[in-house]
Amino acid sequence: MSIHLDWPDCRNVRDLGGLPTAGGGRIRPGALIRSDGLQYLSAAGVAAVRRADVSRVLDLRSTAEVEQSPTPFTDDPLGHWIPVQDPAVPGPGMDTIVKVCNEILDQGPERFAEVMLAIAEAPPGAVVVHCHGGKDRTGMVVALALSVAGVPEDEIVADYFVTKERLAPWMAQQLADEPDESLHAEMLEFRDTRAESIVAILDHLRTAYGGPEAYLRKAGLSTAQLGLLRTRLTG
Repeated sequence: MSIHLDWPDCRNVRDLGGLPTAGGGRIRPGALIRSDGLQYLSAAGVAAVRRADVSRVLDLRSTAEVEQSPTPFTDDPLGHWIPVQDPAVPGPGMDTIVKVCNEILDQGPERFAEVMLAIAEAPPGAVVVHCHGGKDRTGMVVALALSVAGVPEDEIVADYFVTKERLAPWMAQQLADEPDESLHAEMLEFRDTRAESIVAILDHLRTAYGGPEAYLRKAGLSTAQLGLLRTRLTG
């Protein structure tokens, strides 16, 4: 089970250390941390990040998001920006969050390969991966990385679903703040966290590419690079 971290002004931060891998191994504590957006961090929150021995902060958000809401690490040496979503890919105008995520994967495999290398080749210390809510873009990156490391799919799904609990108060507040209840269904579709979403995304990777590792190989990652990522997370 991943470990919740208390970073003031963040809602959804956890160290993925401790998740089991095939063969009886574990993800190494302090290797990979997933988070929601760091743009709201106060000085206390920034201090908490630095105390966590973080060596790289990977921001997966779009150019517009970063320009509108930079984080304290946007211009910091720790910061590393890789937008995983092609600006041409439509957002919530599509039917479901799964369709959006699958389109992002299909349109930008090289972007996800770049993220995997940024994790694998980071200096010693923890790598933080975040987007806005730490749900979908972060969830896809984490699912790919954990799959390469050998974490079983059911554990990846269970960790993804933890986000629902972490973001539940925020989701409830957003619904309460929107008096037009006709909009609630779309809000829930694109802002809530459902285990079946990551199940469907992983199924797409398996059906379309042969699985997460095959997807990353098609994106250009070599056996040695995938091995480096695996060692980084488990060694």
